Amino acid sequence: MLTTYSISEVAKELNLTVYTLRYYDKEGLMPFVERTPSGTRLFKESDISFLKVIQCLKSTGMPIKDIKNFIEWCSVGDSTLQQRYDMFLERKATVEAQMEELKRAMEVIEHKSLYYKTAIEAGTEEIHKNNKVWS
Repeated sequence: MLTTYSISEVAKELNLTVYTLRYYDKEGLMPFVERTPSGTRLFKESDISFLKVIQCLKSTGMPIKDIKNFIEWCSVGDSTLQQRYDMFLERKATVEAQMEELKRAMEVIEHKSLYYKTAIEAGTEEIHKNNKVWS
């Protein structure tokens, strides 16, 4: 017999809320999840794996409508392999750009942390007065 999981078990596994999973379902992101005659969702391991991909795409800032397109492509089958591949290449470029942006932000944060650490140790920002560094 195939092991199935409740929505609350899946929510816990994915560190999401039940509300989020219901929202995903309402938005059409979980057409693959089976239901009992009474409407209870029955999640399989493969559904959880697919939800992890959805979660990943969402964490990159991908809009729900684009994730929905991806899900539709998956349900169509092999004729959409190129579209899915291209989508992941685009996501990769987007994430790389986000990482570069975060790297630059981290450099500013590290610089300002050092600025304030030395100011605190000196008891004043005056120590930086001639460095022309904004506070």
